[in-house]
Amino acid sequence: MYRIIEPEVAGGIGNETVMNTKVHPPIIDKLHYEFAGWSGDDILESFPCYIITERLKKEIEFRNLKGIGFDDVLISRSNEFEDFYPNTDLPKFYWAKINGAFENNDDFIVGDDFRLLISPKAFDTLTLFNLNHAFLEEIE
Repeated sequence: MYRIIEPEVAGGIGNETVMNTKVHPPIIDKLHYEFAGWSGDDILESFPCYIITERLKKEIEFRNLKGIGFDDVLISRSNEFEDFYPNTDLPKFYWAKINGAFENNDDFIVGDDFRLLISPKAFDTLTLFNLNHAFLEEIE
């Protein structure tokens, strides 16, 4: 049974992002994620993108989960982040590119409503990490 996961939103699309906004969802060619805050979760989102920590990326690769690829992401901190979290070190993050499909029994899928769906195997993996601010819901 797949689950919907709505990860923590710790920031937004930065001004160095390259995207085509003439389609929905926008097509991103280069991702810049600007942190406004961060509560420590290992998977984050800013529509239509997801980023994950390096430690989660390594576990996903180790477990050979399907329907996800990785790319570089430019990370920055907003002025508000610097003001409220001046001594916070951010780990290395990667852009998690979701490309799975139900018919392939992939572990990561973007649903028709553009929310992220994860398989039981992906759920078991993600729950080993920080998901304290993610919303999870089982679906039929």
